Amino acid sequence: MTSGADSDDTSGDDETMSGPVRRPHSGRWFEELTPGLIIHHAIRRTITESDNVMFTSMTMNPAWLHLDFDYAERETEFGRPLVNSMLTVAMVVGISVHETTLGTTVANLGFSEVVFPAPMFHGDTLRVETEVIEARPSRSRPNQGIVTLEHRGHNQHGDLCCRAVRQALMLRRPSPDPAPS
Repeated sequence: MTSGADSDDTSGDDETMSGPVRRPHSGRWFEELTPGLIIHHAIRRTITESDNVMFTSMTMNPAWLHLDFDYAERETEFGRPLVNSMLTVAMVVGISVHETTLGTTVANLGFSEVVFPAPMFHGDTLRVETEVIEARPSRSRPNQGIVTLEHRGHNQHGDLCCRAVRQALMLRRPSPDPAPS
């Protein structure tokens, strides 16, 4: 097998003649995710009507509250369609990935709580912060640990629109490569 620089092969192999290739990552290793750490994520995202309609349609959610402007205006307290809350939580977690778990996570273990204290509307801009709530070494996997993260999504007015508590199985920092002999 040849290295990627010498080959036109784009199969995505993760190995060269000298061994496995370490992919670049921007996530943090288990050791870097210490309880109390708060990460204010650099990416912000304005949620558009198109985002909401596409997500709501793709996920087979026909709720009028997300798709029917006339219904939302005449028959709800909001007066306009709400952004699908599942889109909101997906974007909150997605925005966090680059600075928390990209390339350093083994698996998302689950969510213990997801709440939506205020609605999101088309045109609202989502900003996210993540706090590390708990971290413990895995009892059965010595190269991994379990981290509890609280993701908080706010709109452009500072209103908390989503709070999600999730557990992730994270990789520990790899050992440095031994010096070639």
